[in-house]
Amino acid sequence: MATIFVPTPLRRLTGGQSKVTIEADTVREVLEKLEASYPGVKERLLDDDGEIKRFINVFVDGEEIRSLQGEATVVGVKSEVSIIPAMAGG
Repeated sequence: MATIFVPTPLRRLTGGQSKVTIEADTVREVLEKLEASYPGVKERLLDDDGEIKRFINVFVDGEEIRSLQGEATVVGVKSEVSIIPAMAGG
């Protein structure tokens, strides 16, 4: 099962868990299964068109998915998926 690292703003939806495990073949499937297990996750990660919001970065095994196959990026059984919201400030 892949390990999904949950950012602090989403942990209230995962019962405070900083990481969860999910069996999935692609990033899209990870997001669907996260939503099924932890309702409300999807609305915080996806825009109105169902795409990952531009200020959310998702990495699979250290590689940003936008430089790979996007939501179709393959997730292996030992993959680590990190969801990283962009930081803003000044």
